[in-house]
Amino acid sequence: MQTTVNEIVLAGCAPTPLANYLKALGVLRLVAESEEGDPQVRGRWQGESFVLHTRLDRDALKRFFLEAYAPTPILAPWNGGSGFYPGDNQSGISPLTLAKAPRFQAIRQAIAEARAILGEMHLNDKPDKEVKPRLLTLLRSRVDERFLAWLDAAVVLTDGSPSYPPLLGTGGNDGRLDFTNNFMQRLVELFDPESGQPRSLAAAWLEHSLWASVTPGLGQTAIGQFAPGQAGGANATTGFSSESRVNPWDFILMLEGTLLFAAATTRRLESSQTAGLSYPFTVRANQGGSGGAAMADVPSCRGEIWLPLWSQPASRSEIAALFSEGRATVGRRAAQDGLDFARAIGQLGTDRGIAAFQRYGFLVRNGLAYLATPLGRVEASRAPSANLLADLDRGHFLDRLRQVARDKDAPGSLKRAVAQLENALFALTRPGVGSAGIQRVLICLGKVMQVLGVSRKDREAAPVLPPADEPERRAPEWRSKGREAVPVLPQLSAAWVLQAADDSAEFRLALALAGLTNLRPYLAPVVRDDHGRWQWAPDSRLHIWGKGELVRDLVRLIERRMLEAQRGTEPEPFRSAAGLGARLSDIEVFLTSRTDDALIADLLLGLIWAELPEALPSAQNETVTAAPTSAFAICKPFFVAPGLLQAIGRLPPDASLHLPAELPRLLAANQIQRAIALAWRRGQIAGLGWPQGKAPLCLVANGARLLAALAVPLQSNSLKKLSPRTKDRQSEAV
Repeated sequence: MQTTVNEIVLAGCAPTPLANYLKALGVLRLVAESEEGDPQVRGRWQGESFVLHTRLDRDALKRFFLEAYAPTPILAPWNGGSGFYPGDNQSGISPLTLAKAPRFQAIRQAIAEARAILGEMHLNDKPDKEVKPRLLTLLRSRVDERFLAWLDAAVVLTDGSPSYPPLLGTGGNDGRLDFTNNFMQRLVELFDPESGQPRSLAAAWLEHSLWASVTPGLGQTAIGQFAPGQAGGANATTGFSSESRVNPWDFILMLEGTLLFAAATTRRLESSQTAGLSYPFTVRANQGGSGGAAMADVPSCRGEIWLPLWSQPASRSEIAALFSEGRATVGRRAAQDGLDFARAIGQLGTDRGIAAFQRYGFLVRNGLAYLATPLGRVEASRAPSANLLADLDRGHFLDRLRQVARDKDAPGSLKRAVAQLENALFALTRPGVGSAGIQRVLICLGKVMQVLGVSRKDREAAPVLPPADEPERRAPEWRSKGREAVPVLPQLSAAWVLQAADDSAEFRLALALAGLTNLRPYLAPVVRDDHGRWQWAPDSRLHIWGKGELVRDLVRLIERRMLEAQRGTEPEPFRSAAGLGARLSDIEVFLTSRTDDALIADLLLGLIWAELPEALPSAQNETVTAAPTSAFAICKPFFVAPGLLQAIGRLPPDASLHLPAELPRLLAANQIQRAIALAWRRGQIAGLGWPQGKAPLCLVANGARLLAALAVPLQSNSLKKLSPRTKDRQSEAV
């Protein structure tokens, strides 16, 4: 006979707040582990609710919790305030110590075992940090499996010392709030310890907890970090303030749900990290991609937890296995923070049927209290753009940069630049980011390098963590180094450029400028060392780029490169990657001030750090267009490598063409007609094919902008349109 499977939607069990997520796990675990429940029960997430697939109907589910539920021994004798020491609140532990109801047998026995161990150790007060490891070791060796499951969820014992995963505060408490003592108090509110029968409001409170029904009479008790909206305080209600009101079932089922995390508290991560980060889906804090956290929150944050939301029904054992293997990897290393976790999802998606992750950060809020703050929901889908971020791992650039920025003495300019970068990087891990998202990262990287470049302090060493791919045994070496400087940004792959490309004039102009040979030292204080690697060069004489307007910086760039050409260090100052040149239409909109100059400058500062492809696959040369102005056409040949002009048939093979030093100076001084006359005359001498006679009158309003435009390399087809072919030229007397 086939058993009917009911789908029970638990509207009170939602992905947020954290208490409601844990409550869903608690319901599933308790029903599955009891013969009076349904060992075959399965659960899944549907929208903002948890759905049970069970042979129980709604009434049977209620009866199970009201009549058959036997609480797990959730105790913390290692904590002050847990009820085990004089001065602690005894309103929960005392009645349960004497409870005769069968449903309380396990918790009554665990209390007795814990007290026996405390008596053997002569502990009349909470243990200090030297004694606590021994107490925990004794508890682990002597308590039953149910109590042990809670202990493993709350405390991680490594190297003989306890570590506390952030999900349960510091071993089952948060400040003065002990979760376990409150758990016992809530049990006494729901059930009579003598008979085990539910009290008068227990059924109504259960309806409220599972199905979000309206119910009066909630008690004024604390819930801690798990439900910030119920914590009370200023602006918590329609009045000025409110007390914290908590449904006892919420608190009980929430803590019962944390036991599914117990199986994963082994030290399994390859990298040198604290044991707390071996907890399921738990990583260090990162403010990127969140509207609920700022960089200032990171130093005090206990970490992040990314909780999976699965859409297919799963059993208790399947969910336990998921949490026991709850990890994410970036390449061959374990994810260390929120950005790494997002990268892992974006690179591989998930093969466990997980539809999304609900992200929480354990942040300091409301004074010194920690709250599990929702930081957003991330769909578990592959984002190919996330693979680009591997370039930033080389030389531990990103790790060191973020360590410096989080130092309390880091300059505000660097903190802001890195915060913007982290948000842009986080967005890059999501599907459908498009060229705009990749451009944003390039812009942020360029700004970070500018901030580092102009201030020695920003490049000073700062404390760093051991690198993720460093073997555990070598961690002390890294700790002994103490401080590490931020290296120069490693060269980005050409994929950055290919995926960032769009059909905008601004991108083509920036990319064309980035194609100028040996451009990087002019835009950042860097130099190649003897091994060809880029290093910081704070005293570089080549670095001329400032925070001013694009036109002014391009004029300065031309002046400096011409000076270096005279010195013999820059023999061809305008040689470029011809396949990445701009179009004449781009030059036209630039000359008429219809481009976003700030965007061009920002893109350029990012593109100089990337390996440039030979050409953009989707790029197409213009079919027909006239020169932007005759002034540009007359002057442009002097800002092109002579070999290129000869290759495209615009300069005789035996001719030479050199840029007169006066030409840029005249344009910069806005003496445009004199400059054009000079270029016209020199072009006739070189055999460019200009007609005999004087230079034509050219109406150009801004000589500096014209000069800046001349620095932009052109596509070959566009360059051909600017002057007659050699075979079509008139015979000229020079």
